[in-house]
Amino acid sequence: MELLEKLTILSDAAKYDAACTSSGVRRGYRTGCIGNTSSALAGCCHTFSADGRCVTLLKVLLTNRCVYDCKYCVNRRSNDTRRAAFTPEELAELTIGFYRRNYIEGLFLSSGVVRSPDYTMELMIRALRILREQYRFNGYIHAKTIPGAAPELVDQLGLLADRLSVNIELPSEAGLKTLAPDKTKRAILAPMRQIQTRAAQGKEELVKYRHAPKFAPAGQSTQMIVGATRDSDLHILRLTQGLYDRYRLKRVFFSAYVPVVENTLLPSRDTKPPLLREHRLYQADWLLRFYGFRAEELLDEQTPDFNQLVDPKCSWALAHLDFFPVEINTADYETLLRVPGVGVTSAKRILTSRRVRSLGTEDLRRIGVVMKRAQYFVTCRGRMADGLRFTPDSLLRNLIAAERPSLPGGGMEQLSLFGA
Repeated sequence: MELLEKLTILSDAAKYDAACTSSGVRRGYRTGCIGNTSSALAGCCHTFSADGRCVTLLKVLLTNRCVYDCKYCVNRRSNDTRRAAFTPEELAELTIGFYRRNYIEGLFLSSGVVRSPDYTMELMIRALRILREQYRFNGYIHAKTIPGAAPELVDQLGLLADRLSVNIELPSEAGLKTLAPDKTKRAILAPMRQIQTRAAQGKEELVKYRHAPKFAPAGQSTQMIVGATRDSDLHILRLTQGLYDRYRLKRVFFSAYVPVVENTLLPSRDTKPPLLREHRLYQADWLLRFYGFRAEELLDEQTPDFNQLVDPKCSWALAHLDFFPVEINTADYETLLRVPGVGVTSAKRILTSRRVRSLGTEDLRRIGVVMKRAQYFVTCRGRMADGLRFTPDSLLRNLIAAERPSLPGGGMEQLSLFGA
């Protein structure tokens, strides 16, 4: 099979993996090496670096052959699909060739499980070692850890890659037993704990020894499939909160389930991917990471799922109207972050600006506050916006109307990597 044909198959097979990011690491110029991380061919995907730049990665599987039979996966062993595999030498040569042509800035590598988790990890390590040691590639590499692989292999992979990730796939252990019987919760969480512990040790070593090897300096991430099982948003958000607390993950990614197979245990093939639900979970994840919210504040047993019509922050505000209105000129930073329409940047600008003068409504607009949401929840100099009248019911309608233009019309669709 020609190399380009392999690339077409294996990059298309990788498109369902959403946990692709290059944030959180800076790898500067090194003498004798090529590539760094300071800076529409098959397999190329776009992601964003920590400083906001859009960068291009080669996103590909080492192979789509797999000994597992996960019912939701297009690469499962029982599925009739075209199979292909790179040799470690082919993958390294392809990556460095794309880099030299300025197509990519780094590599995102995952794989089906061929023979065993250990054998698959050995192939991935060999490919990355060729890149790092033979080609002296100094660019960004994100590698997927195979659950069940030996700890020493995870350790080797972490010394070669900038970021590691272990996909949880399904939010509940019951879902794993039903849809992915070859995987276990323990096999998934064990490498997460190892990566966290080893990364902490690496930071301590760097304090003592300047040239100590760095272990996954960009941290670790994971991915959950949303919609393949009946798990509620509350269950997913609690799990997300727990992963951040226990394993210090950089990101939890959510992937709306795309029906790729007809199975009685899964949604039917004509079911639309729950992309709006995925969007709401990402918004809630942002609130957990940057706004000081906890999962139990956003949802509870009486309301286990998000209102699809408004964003999670507005939903929280509607359920806690006694918390408002907030006086912009006196509220502290944490309180400002609770106001719909006020983000991290605009909250900091408010704190800076009010040292000089008392802020009014027009000042908030110039600062960047989204007043079509915030106006219902704030006062400036003790007064709300002139002429503003609303009830709890009309407030909900107004917030829905304010957000509707920003949502895609005509139904949301999952984009294809090779679509027109």
